Amino acid sequence: MEAPKNYSSWPKGRPRSLNYPDIPVHKILTSTATKFPDMVALRFMGIEITYRELDTLSTRFANGLLKRGVKKGDRVAVHLPNCPQFAIAYYAMMKIGAVFVPCSPLMVEREIEYQLNDSGAEILITLDLLSGSIENILKKTKIKNHIVTTMPDNYPPVSAPLKMLKKSPIKKGEDFLNLLNDGSEDPINVNINPKKDIAHLGYTGGTTGLSKGVVMTHYNVVANVLQIAHWFGGGDVIYENGIISHDMTPMKEEIEDIDIDIERPMIERMTVLVVVPWFHVMGSIGYLNFPIYSAMTMIVFPRLDAVEYIRAVDKYEADIMGGAPQLYIPLLEDPEFKKVDMSRIKFAVSAAAPLPVPVLEKMLNAFSGVVCEGYGLTEVTGMATMNPPSREASKAGSVGLPVFDTFMKVVDVKSGEVLPQGEEGELCIKGPQCMGGYWNRADETKATLKDGWLFTGDIGYEDEDGYFYITDRKKDLIIYKGYNVYPRELEELLFANPKVVQCAVVGKKAEKGGEIPVAFIQLKADVKATADEMMEFVNKQVAPYKQIREVHFIDELPVSGAGKVLKRVLKERL
Repeated sequence: MEAPKNYSSWPKGRPRSLNYPDIPVHKILTSTATKFPDMVALRFMGIEITYRELDTLSTRFANGLLKRGVKKGDRVAVHLPNCPQFAIAYYAMMKIGAVFVPCSPLMVEREIEYQLNDSGAEILITLDLLSGSIENILKKTKIKNHIVTTMPDNYPPVSAPLKMLKKSPIKKGEDFLNLLNDGSEDPINVNINPKKDIAHLGYTGGTTGLSKGVVMTHYNVVANVLQIAHWFGGGDVIYENGIISHDMTPMKEEIEDIDIDIERPMIERMTVLVVVPWFHVMGSIGYLNFPIYSAMTMIVFPRLDAVEYIRAVDKYEADIMGGAPQLYIPLLEDPEFKKVDMSRIKFAVSAAAPLPVPVLEKMLNAFSGVVCEGYGLTEVTGMATMNPPSREASKAGSVGLPVFDTFMKVVDVKSGEVLPQGEEGELCIKGPQCMGGYWNRADETKATLKDGWLFTGDIGYEDEDGYFYITDRKKDLIIYKGYNVYPRELEELLFANPKVVQCAVVGKKAEKGGEIPVAFIQLKADVKATADEMMEFVNKQVAPYKQIREVHFIDELPVSGAGKVLKRVLKERL
């Protein structure tokens, strides 16, 4: 018996359940490459790769891996920023049934060593500019094949002399190009069981401690990609003869006055700006697999350059942008932002961290298209909720509705009892995208997965219309003299101050009272403020037990690759 679900605000043209084909992840690419072989899949630093070319390159790389003894189930660590080589290697792994282990280039040696050893990875793909830190730890791991690529490999020969980077010989490890040159275009026939075989071994962000490996099957990944795509594009799923496509009949039946091509979903063949890192679950699902399933052209950035990103809206006639709130905050503050017509953006999506309402309001003023916030975590492969894809149906401060086949409940943190609408408790999720468990951590899996429900550790509530709200992380909760203090409430108030660019509130141990709320604040450029001024601004709006007791001004908040503030780092500073 599933938990009751409120469908009163369910977006039109979307069935309540999708038909999920039992297929491996690489079918997402091969299907689109078959339908739109000559469409540009990605643009990167002046080059274009079509869907046919991406499919062919990934097959060649897959056969190159097979030649080197890589087999189904082997863990392959990818230690790269966004670049064509990342996408090629990713789909190559999916084709041979290897397990994708993303490693953030932002990690320090100790963190990389831990992740390689914990996953048991024997193959590592890295960038020459990052290889220094890798070479120091290789002997401490099980890595057998060390594959190195370089950014200049992406330059067309004619433009290469104009670029700042020059390719140097690969001194340690094997050149990425060797695998492409050695690998054939012969079809790959590896038997993959989508519901049992692991596709991703993604590590949690480690925002509160040691990261854990999350086991995601091919079925988990495909299901979540389809949930995202059909939430925005409408219709149901059809899978025939290796081709995945949209059945737009539900859209036609429910929205009589809509003018759409029944054979084409509304989001197909759009252009999306991709700066969310593919090494993060939000990137690999929402900004690699989702665009490829939807036959989009990805404008890929290896890192965020705010001016370059803003100008790309006009340059590439972009339709979609997305990322964590940490993407939008600097964009909205940049003078270049006001010079570009943002009316062409149809969807601006925010996820991975709570979107402060003041930032959302600025986004709504800047974009005429849909601005919507969603919610997910590594343990649900990527996404669990999303606001309806219309400006009118999105609710400020909410992370939206549970998507197709996804059920949520709110339980009391101590007793586990299900709470009524409006009451805050721990959010629990059930759906086809929920993880199989934590890698080699049976006890932690048992504590997180209970009777098919994933206990998220996030605190929130459901309103009368079925929309969910995240109020905080259970682990971020501050307990002051027995009272619960939620940092997010205080952060929302700080964000409303016109002098504040970014902020975070954490708990600091105190002799009396348990913990006190402490704020870290990044001010706008050329603006001054005092700690007393900031405390007074917030404290006059909250109960005495919630009041901020200390303020620390900081040049820049520490964030993960996905844009989440690393509160454990701030606590260590205290």
